[in-house]
Amino acid sequence: MKYYELIFTISPCSQDAQDVLSALAGEAGCETFEETATGLKAYIQQALFDEEALKLVLEGFPFENVTLSYSIQEAEDKDWNEQWEQEGFEPIEVRRKMEDGRGASLVIHDGRHLPSDISLEPSAIMIEIDAHLAFGTGTHETTRMICGMLLDMPLQGLRVLDCGCGTGILGICALKLGAESAVGYDIDEWSADNTRHNAVINQVDSRLQALCGDASVLSGFDAEFNLVMANINRNILLNDMAQFRSVMAPGAKLILSGFYKNDCALLESKAQTLGLSLQATRTDGEWACLLFTLS
Repeated sequence: MKYYELIFTISPCSQDAQDVLSALAGEAGCETFEETATGLKAYIQQALFDEEALKLVLEGFPFENVTLSYSIQEAEDKDWNEQWEQEGFEPIEVRRKMEDGRGASLVIHDGRHLPSDISLEPSAIMIEIDAHLAFGTGTHETTRMICGMLLDMPLQGLRVLDCGCGTGILGICALKLGAESAVGYDIDEWSADNTRHNAVINQVDSRLQALCGDASVLSGFDAEFNLVMANINRNILLNDMAQFRSVMAPGAKLILSGFYKNDCALLESKAQTLGLSLQATRTDGEWACLLFTLS
């Protein structure tokens, strides 16, 4: 499979800017990323590359006084999927302390870097994520915040939707915490396949459906989801929120992340026009996560 290598230069370069850029480039079809001293390298299948789509998502780059440029070249012909798999990630633990002093936690690992160095709660829920060119291992602040919200919510028997599912981590997390069923979709076929793969690993494949496409796939569903989650960049959330709302059952909840604290007011305003009421806000560094309820 042939790839292009996109070399992004960010001036001045920062970790936050690199994180946002990788999220935006992912919306344009880029499948894996390498941080550099001056920005980011990204890789995309040549057959899927749409430069106009890339320019469109980059318009949402939220940093003032930062310049962004890129160049394109053919990538070295090698197995990028194998390279990604070899890297893996260290285990992540998301905890919740209950009123009686006991704890509950999720432990996310890659199946090779096992959580031997983490002081596990006896009831810790283990989630294994084998990331094949897809976003969502739990290492990013936005993913951890959503997982934390799920840990705090009663999910028993709920029907869940994961918009932009990546590795499938959020849907899998919800199912392991008691949700009845989950549907996920992603614009990237790699991600939809990876979600199915990880559902099998975590033995929830009979309850998780993964689709390839954008929010238009929701036209095939009625107002049947009790919980909708979306960890996507701000502009996509604003554009797709009405479609999220159209498939939410009465009293359903919506969790949004993938954006900065200074984007919260804009997203809350959009949600209010759709009959969604803000219930909770969480932040981690400059990143934010919002919880809404359908009135």
